[in-house]
Amino acid sequence: MAYDETTFRRTDEQPTDPAAYRANTLAATEQRRQEIADSGGETSADLRRDDDGRDRLGIHLGWEVVLLLAAGAFGFLLWRYEPSALHRPSLDNLLVNGAAIGLLTLGGGLTLRAGVPNLALGPIALAAALQYATQGDQGLVKAAVPALIIAAAGAIVVGLVVVVLHVPGWAATLAAAFGVIVFDQLSNHPVAVQGDYDPTKQAFFLFGGFALLAVLGGALGTVTPVRRWLGSMRPYGDPARRRGGVVIAPVILSLVLSSLFAVGAGVLMAAQSAKPIVPGTGLEWTGIAIGLAMLAGTSAYGRRGGIFGTLFAVAAMTLYLDWSARKGLDIALFATAACVFGGGLIVTRLVETYGRPLPPSIGVDWNAAPTTAATNWTPDLESWTPANTAAARTDRWDEGPWGSTR
Repeated sequence: MAYDETTFRRTDEQPTDPAAYRANTLAATEQRRQEIADSGGETSADLRRDDDGRDRLGIHLGWEVVLLLAAGAFGFLLWRYEPSALHRPSLDNLLVNGAAIGLLTLGGGLTLRAGVPNLALGPIALAAALQYATQGDQGLVKAAVPALIIAAAGAIVVGLVVVVLHVPGWAATLAAAFGVIVFDQLSNHPVAVQGDYDPTKQAFFLFGGFALLAVLGGALGTVTPVRRWLGSMRPYGDPARRRGGVVIAPVILSLVLSSLFAVGAGVLMAAQSAKPIVPGTGLEWTGIAIGLAMLAGTSAYGRRGGIFGTLFAVAAMTLYLDWSARKGLDIALFATAACVFGGGLIVTRLVETYGRPLPPSIGVDWNAAPTTAATNWTPDLESWTPANTAAARTDRWDEGPWGSTR
């Protein structure tokens, strides 16, 4: 039996593409990485390698131009309908309204970035407005400080529930919102504002402070270490797996700051309101706050966001609300919140599709195929065949050293 027969040849099929070994290796590595992640043996940093790199800000900057144009359009409509609306003292009221809406939007964007969207923003703002309406005659400090303390304490409790039990932030804050709504509806009739604090005297400072916070927050959100630290609670891999102690600080800090922003917004709304504060749920303001944050360019997943989007979105919403009120359009805030929220979901899809970091430039994938015609070497394992094959011989007894041909 000759050694070059097919019985001794390697018969397993090999890939014909010279680069197939690299693809197979990568696939095996990815499968192994997934197995390790499922078993809990991989760190959060390894699981979030796709978080490296800067976002592409082109989609954010382009969308922010659209928001700026929308704000300019509503400003033009307001000026055409009533030019005095953009002059003092009406301008002061407009700026205070913008600061109040802006604080709510900041709270919504911050908690979205942290992965714990605060659905209690609206009820907290309404509770603070009712608190100031009833206690405002004792002064701004005595009326606002208790609301700030209660809001901060409640946010810490909710944050601990989120971290210790590792439950979704939206679920925990929604439960907290239901509890705050109970307080909001204790009164069966509108509450007249008792205080004499006039925020219009600091209108430019209030709106300027919001604008500064919005731009600085957006700029810090583009820094990878800050973004990664703040978003430690964002789900990756198995969302039910605990994240560890690293999430405690960003979760509690974001919930506390957003709740304090909501209290400040409620006090501003009540202090400049010429009408009594009507008890309700406040959920419409939650929808407007989180919807505006998403419309401004902050992803609903919390990973991406722009720089000037919050400022422009709040300006457009403030101008729109003032224009619609002066024009007598009877549009419910819930309807406005639904439209804003729906638009925010569309923007989320845009920024998630076109805002991801570019893949690293590591050159063209290595290919082991020959680059010149001088060699035909290929890394594929081929069937072994001797280079010089001797003439075939027959197995007959009359050949060999004892055969007749010797």
